[in-house]
Amino acid sequence: MEENEIIVGLDIGTTKIACIVGQKDEFGKIKILGYGKTESIGVKRGVVINIEDTVTSIKTAVAQAEEKSGVDIKYVNVGIAGQHIKSIQHRGSMIRQDADQEITNEEVEKLISDMYKLNMSPGEEIIEVIPQDFIIDDEDGIRHPVGMLGNKLEANFHIIIGQIAAAKNIYKCIVKAGLEMADLILEPMASAQSVLSDEEKEAGVALVDIGGGTTDIAIFQDSIIRHTAVIPFGGDIVTEDVKEGCSIIRRHAEELKVKFGSALADENSENEVVAIPGLRGRPPKEITLKNLASIIQARMEEIIEHVHYEIKTSGFEKKLIAGIVLTGGGAQLKHINQLMEFKTGIETRIGYPNEHLAQEVPEEMASPMYATGIGLVIEGIKRLESDIKTSKGDLEKAWEKPVVPRKEEKKTKTSKGTKRYMEILKKWFEDTN
Repeated sequence: MEENEIIVGLDIGTTKIACIVGQKDEFGKIKILGYGKTESIGVKRGVVINIEDTVTSIKTAVAQAEEKSGVDIKYVNVGIAGQHIKSIQHRGSMIRQDADQEITNEEVEKLISDMYKLNMSPGEEIIEVIPQDFIIDDEDGIRHPVGMLGNKLEANFHIIIGQIAAAKNIYKCIVKAGLEMADLILEPMASAQSVLSDEEKEAGVALVDIGGGTTDIAIFQDSIIRHTAVIPFGGDIVTEDVKEGCSIIRRHAEELKVKFGSALADENSENEVVAIPGLRGRPPKEITLKNLASIIQARMEEIIEHVHYEIKTSGFEKKLIAGIVLTGGGAQLKHINQLMEFKTGIETRIGYPNEHLAQEVPEEMASPMYATGIGLVIEGIKRLESDIKTSKGDLEKAWEKPVVPRKEEKKTKTSKGTKRYMEILKKWFEDTN
């Protein structure tokens, strides 16, 4: 990858839209050239519900990032989440034509691309196909099958599915904002890139990203993503509970939660009181911090129960040597890691994206709130490097075998997951205009 290659991550969240411009430095760290953040007013639970409002917010965030970085932004790596995201496990297989020949990259790519032909429910589309491990002639647990011999090649796959309508709405917003989508990336995977270490992924870890509208879960073991899930609850529902429980307006409820909120009621005493300004000349309303924490704790316990259920059903609960890593805006809530540990019995830490950032990065960017945005930049760089490597490999093959049909070359290049999904979105948009 060229040293001056610049990647942009666009995190379209329920509470904020963040645009982050990044570049890989000579030490392999991410240098943040500029960023923009604005309130998200057209998104609910990770799904676009108002195109015009979302486009306005995207334009504002991108303009701020352009001004700070001095970069003219055209291509963006966009995150996708929302309650419509789900995952399944599937096994694929193929009988090889010649068992005495080594297994090639093309055969592995074909096995992966065949997974996109699985029948889905109406309105659903496969976003990503992730190989877990390979089986050659009933010999399982093989990580790298290329170069081996065998008659039958099989693989276990983790397949991520989403509603095509939700992706189309995101794509439409990007185009209307005058941008082009370089890639569509699953948000839990992006967050994992920014806050998890390679050792944690190998040991076994559950990433829990508590956003405004959703809580995303990604479980890793042996450096492979094993389970993903999206829970349709996040920080916004906690704010709503505070608003109802304390009989105050939403803006005051959000400020209360952020400044004085705690996930453990027992950590606050009865005599700690905060006053909220009254409306239209009415006297201020006094709220005890213990009462506030009780409201927050009740809802956070419900979210944690959902998280624990997903971890248990994944079958990896006893294999999480590195425990749980909490990130996202909700991870900034006081005592949230203690509550998570208490309710699940699994060791928990807060994940900050500063491990992968260069030294001179603004302090604000090291917040868990920006984990997804920074992760989109990191994942975008990785995918670009992978594409360049693949292109070079194809070029070398073309020199070795100048008679390879063009149709074959095209098939190899377009068998990658996200690229195929992007082609569906682009074709749809062209057909409707």
